[in-house]
Amino acid sequence: MSAYIENIQKHFLNNNRIRDTLAHTAKVHSVAWSCDGRRLASGSFDKSVCIYSLERDRLGKENIFRGHGDSVDQLCWHPKNSDQLVTASGDKTIRIWDTRSAKSVATVNTKGENINICWSPDGTTIAVGNKEDLVTFIDARTHRSRTDEQFKYEVNEISWNNDGDLFFLTSGQGTINILSYPDLKPLHTLTAHPANCICIEFDPIGTYFATGSTDALVSLWDLSELVCVRTFSRLDWPVRTLSFSHDGQLLASASEDLVIDIAMVETGEKVAEIPCETPTFTVAWHPKKHLLAFACDDKHDRDRDSGTVKVWGFPNEP
Repeated sequence: MSAYIENIQKHFLNNNRIRDTLAHTAKVHSVAWSCDGRRLASGSFDKSVCIYSLERDRLGKENIFRGHGDSVDQLCWHPKNSDQLVTASGDKTIRIWDTRSAKSVATVNTKGENINICWSPDGTTIAVGNKEDLVTFIDARTHRSRTDEQFKYEVNEISWNNDGDLFFLTSGQGTINILSYPDLKPLHTLTAHPANCICIEFDPIGTYFATGSTDALVSLWDLSELVCVRTFSRLDWPVRTLSFSHDGQLLASASEDLVIDIAMVETGEKVAEIPCETPTFTVAWHPKKHLLAFACDDKHDRDRDSGTVKVWGFPNEP
């Protein structure tokens, strides 16, 4: 493990350049890579979705998708089809987009203002949550709602496990609620944090999941035992967003702190940190490389959002 840490620290000393791409006219809420890593997408308060292709040491802007009538709050790519992604918006719809035809292939009306969305690991189902804590499960092929589940607690983020047989929700009560899937029967309630539990992320290996909370802690959980194995406490502000690297070894966490923390999953040690000038809303590791996409609350001047998407981990200039 120490050899890995030395190697990765050395790697980031030589590869810590940040590339900025001006994409939107307002705050960027969500960034995500396609499953093959060839494209990055961002969704913004300006109602648009931007698609970029990853070139050797930069992003190239490929397309801007418009159609939502309100802020695009979260997006995710199809887990197996690198051309399809889905977006959740405050306009009470979700949209499925295809990068080949560069347009929306489906618009599904929902019952409220949507704030979180995820795709099942097998690609058949999309779950979307709204501001009223209603989660709707939508058939990804017919674009019809299968079922609605109303929760009596504040639902912050939703996700399937990697096997797709459990459905996880983080709550305003600091708990992680685990349901069986597809029958959505409550199985476990984990008391994870003393404060609001904001985000949840599963490692690609299937060993751990991590949660971030308003108590500024990240907790790492063993998925088979459902026990907390360690916490990461270097941030001082509510942890809004998390991402595991493709090898499951690194965890990026971000908040209103002016750094993004990069930690070793197995030890909690700091591997690197990325300086930011403003709070960070979203982070996403590339599915094959040590490149981290992120977006902050950047301003052009005092009152105008800049809508910049950043990627860290490119080789430094020779």
